[in-house]
Formats: sequence, C-alpha cells, structure tokens
Amino acid sequence: MTTTSSTFVQPTTRLAIDELAPGMAKALNGLELAAQRTTLEKPLRELVKLRVAQINGCVYCVDMHSRDAIAGGDTWRRVSLVAVWREAPFFTPRERAAFDLAEAMTRIADGEVSQQIWDEAAAHFEEKELAELVWHIAIINTWTRLGATARPWTLSGDENA
Repeated sequence: MTTTSSTFVQPTTRLAIDELAPGMAKALNGLELAAQRTTLEKPLRELVKLRVAQINGCVYCVDMHSRDAIAGGDTWRRVSLVAVWREAPFFTPRERAAFDLAEAMTRIADGEVSQQIWDEAAAHFEEKELAELVWHIAIINTWTRLGATARPWTLSGDENA
C-alpha cells in the first residue's frame, strides 16, 4: 500500500531582495499600486499576470495570480487552461489578444512584437487600455523575473487551498 505524504515542500528562498534593497522594493510596490488603479478589468489583469508568471517560471506568482483570479470570480477551469489558451475555447477575443501580446512581450528576446499581434491588441483595446496593458505586462515581467531568480518570497496558505 502506498501512502501519500501531506508534507508541503516550500521552495527555497535564495535572497531576501526586499529587505536588502528596500528602496527598490518600495518603488516597485508603488508602481504595482498605481497599476491597480487602471481601467482594465481585474479578471483580465489576473489572467495576463498568470500567463506571464507561467512563462517566466515564477512559482510564487503562478500561485498568487491563480488564487486571485479564482477569488475574483473566475473559474477553476479557465484558470487551469491559461497555459493552453490557444486551444481552449473558454477565452474571449479580447483575452486572447491580451495573452498574445503578453507572450510576445515576455519572449521579446525571440523577436520583436509583430505588427499583427499589435494590431489585434489594438482592435480589442482602446488606446488608454492598450497603454495600461503594456504597463501591466511590463510590471508582471519584473515581478516574475525577480521571483524566479531570487525566490525572495514564500508561498502562503494551505497546499489544498
């Protein structure tokens, strides 16, 4: 008979960057607060953050934005399928345009953001919204790259939550 261990294994913290560089941490937190006061709908923001976190491999951010999306009213099914959004039928054209732009910006080293991706995003977002979306993607890329590199934070909550 096999047994299942209920031990929660916490990712190892590498560097407490927030405590070691508090001015920079405070500035990034201020930018995050400013980004929360935008016209973009919160469910879309959370799904975009989740997709960027998946690409960048930040366990902390994937966990947080998955939970935040569900707490905000999104469904477990949609959240679990963000990684395969192209094949999943549960996302709107607006969400798909946002995911495509987020992926292109996150993988910018592979090539520039194509005009086709930009035009599709511009077709679904007003200019101000598009500017805010670009900022949101840039900000979450910063957070996820910090998280995946330094692993400065711990996962919170219950493993079964």
